Amino acid sequence: MRKGQVNVFFLLLFLSLSSASDQKWRKAMMSAYNGSSSSSSSMMMNRVGSSILFPIHGNVYPAGYYNVTINIGHPPKPYFLDLDTGSDLTWLQCNAPCVHCIEAPHPLYQPSNDLVACRHPLCAALHPPGDYKCESPDQCDYEVEYADGGSSLGVLVRDVFSLNYTNGVRLSPRLALGCGYDQIPGTSYHPLDGILGLGRGKSSIVSQLQSQGLVRNVVGHCLSGRGGGFLFFGDGLYDSSHVTWTSMSQEFTKYYSPGSAELHFGGKATGIKNLIVIFDSGSSYTYLNSQAYQGLTLLLKKELSGRSLKEAPEDQTLPLCWKGRKPFRSVHDAKKYFKTSLALAFANSGRRKTQFELHPEAYLIISNKGNVCLGILNGTQVGLQNLNVIGDISMQDRMVVYDNEKQVIGWSPANCDHLPRFKSAYYI
Repeated sequence: MRKGQVNVFFLLLFLSLSSASDQKWRKAMMSAYNGSSSSSSSMMMNRVGSSILFPIHGNVYPAGYYNVTINIGHPPKPYFLDLDTGSDLTWLQCNAPCVHCIEAPHPLYQPSNDLVACRHPLCAALHPPGDYKCESPDQCDYEVEYADGGSSLGVLVRDVFSLNYTNGVRLSPRLALGCGYDQIPGTSYHPLDGILGLGRGKSSIVSQLQSQGLVRNVVGHCLSGRGGGFLFFGDGLYDSSHVTWTSMSQEFTKYYSPGSAELHFGGKATGIKNLIVIFDSGSSYTYLNSQAYQGLTLLLKKELSGRSLKEAPEDQTLPLCWKGRKPFRSVHDAKKYFKTSLALAFANSGRRKTQFELHPEAYLIISNKGNVCLGILNGTQVGLQNLNVIGDISMQDRMVVYDNEKQVIGWSPANCDHLPRFKSAYYI
């Protein structure tokens, strides 16, 4: 990111320049901290008894992302947002005016003049722990960087979000979002209007809704392997008895993390353990650290030895692809070669291990050349260091729930092709 002084824009009827803090910080998901609920909010939410539901569009391949449409402003205008459980801040590319904006499907967001002050708790949540400079007390300047090298620089504002409960009741809360007037695209850039931050921190949209007593602090998504799916806020769209639950880590509180895991192959422990795992819907693919990745690919290559699959280095879709005797049309056609099961086993604080199973559809894609490619990548090579990421490919066709109030993460096989009507309507 850029160092030193940058221009900051007051979002009023006129523009004036001020200097922004030169403090840099890593990806937004790495500066989150937990919010808390109140008994009064819980009473309000019990009276509401409903969730907020959004259709999802997109796919892992070839699009490489999933997005939702949210109407923001007065009058409301639609924006396509990349859903990201790995970061907190929701932001739109913004005409304040824009210093550097990238291609987007809609006109730039015209910001309200309702600025969030620098010392507001929501602003503090976007900064690293400790004191931070307030060179412009009346506004909250933010700068977020993402693991793919992308970034957004802007100012925090409040505006109206037009939402609907599943029971048909409409609501129009004023929520804080980023007015991003200086963006740098990352390596996984997609032509969207902004980011929908769904992380654990106080600045995330669902945390703000919970603080206003409008919904419980629960996020869930169901990504279809055929494309599309749905996203929801609140706990009214699933039956917890159908869900496999594991505790959120109290050590890695910046992420949706169940803590450390061990890789299982063919139902047996591989000895590849102490893997710090996070769930991140902002990542299309799953990533293992270098040691785990090399161990897994060695096991897979050994399993495929002597079969009619050959490596296809000429296919650059993903780092490791194989070709068959004839082009594959779907993962279903190729999975007969990948019969050994994969799983990540979480310790659950010493109790019986909970396993997150990875069937072939959860780690393979078919390239446009008809080859089968491994959708688990080397995270160390892309700057994730020792983090291991469960991405969209491995969360397809299952309900994944992040309950920030009970501090648990859950999942269950699900039909993600249709929006749910009842709690158990989409379970397999």
